[in-house]
Amino acid sequence: MKILKADAGALTNFEVLDFLRSRGAGRDPTRVIVPIAPSEFKVYDYLEQTAACNQTRQVIGELMGKCKSIKLEKCKCIKPEKCKCIKLKHVETVNIINIRPSSLVELYPILRKYDAHLEEVAETMEELVENVVQLLPPSPTQMQSEEGTAPTDEKEAPDGEKIEAEPEVDTSV
Repeated sequence: MKILKADAGALTNFEVLDFLRSRGAGRDPTRVIVPIAPSEFKVYDYLEQTAACNQTRQVIGELMGKCKSIKLEKCKCIKPEKCKCIKLKHVETVNIINIRPSSLVELYPILRKYDAHLEEVAETMEELVENVVQLLPPSPTQMQSEEGTAPTDEKEAPDGEKIEAEPEVDTSV
């Protein structure tokens, strides 16, 4: 195997997960047959619990395209393709895809070096967050919390009927 480019840049979590899947990480439940290091299995297990497990190349490409058109300062450039205005860098876009910020509070730390311009482009930031929420699927843990899997005060009787649990009384006084 020949290395064509030593540093090809930052990868999204989806790209790493896709690479590990292509090497067989998801197909070997015993984790003995496939020639993958234990550390790679740990990375695979972690990424399976993030939003990367639900992403596709098409969705990531679409978000990358939208991020390229976002400018982080108001400009009046005549030729947008040669615009020298502040734009999102590739690494910042990768961080946005990996972290999947769903609010401005989660987005600001990614773009903190643009603090001076953030007030000017608050609408642009809100648009970026909306694009992220619309395009990128949530992580499995976010999906569970949205479904409301919080414990309730109802219990199920053996015959399938739901009964409400009685509140516990502290008798240790």
